[in-house]
Amino acid sequence: MSSTASAMERAQVGQPAPDFEMASTKNIQKLNEPVKLSDYRGKWVVLIFYPLDFTFVCPTELTAFSDRYADLEGIGAEVIGVSTDSVYSHRAWLQTPRDKGGVEDLNYPLASDSTKSVSSDYGVLIEDKGIALRGLFVIDPEGILRYKVVHDLNIGRSVEETLRVIQALQTGGLCQAEWRPGQETLKV
Repeated sequence: MSSTASAMERAQVGQPAPDFEMASTKNIQKLNEPVKLSDYRGKWVVLIFYPLDFTFVCPTELTAFSDRYADLEGIGAEVIGVSTDSVYSHRAWLQTPRDKGGVEDLNYPLASDSTKSVSSDYGVLIEDKGIALRGLFVIDPEGILRYKVVHDLNIGRSVEETLRVIQALQTGGLCQAEWRPGQETLKV
């Protein structure tokens, strides 16, 4: 399955990340607590766009990031999952057991980009389908977009690579290909 985003992308590496405020599952009972980029100032943010709740690849990604959440928190990172589904769909999915295709016990909130404006700003909106490609964005503690990768709909993202990238960025140095935490950075 191949799809392309066709939006005026505002998310550029090295520039301030596009601001956002979206309804979320932070308060899963009342669904009245939005996620705002400004609330994450001082932390690394991993913004994970995915196409739809109750699909096949999406729960494998979201639960993989949840299962490694302590590792992400350990390096000062927070995670937000984003799709164009409603917070009501998110809540139902979060209340569905993993063995039934759900993402029960997810360790981070899911946000609803029901207006599709955030997906558009980040350049992942497939306009004719009204859903997002699989986009992963790393925003630094000052709100600068430092990394982005966009996958087609049928390819999941790697938590291990996301951890490696954040740790590489945190060194402030030049990290060669296949750099791993604990290795020296390049000296010039």
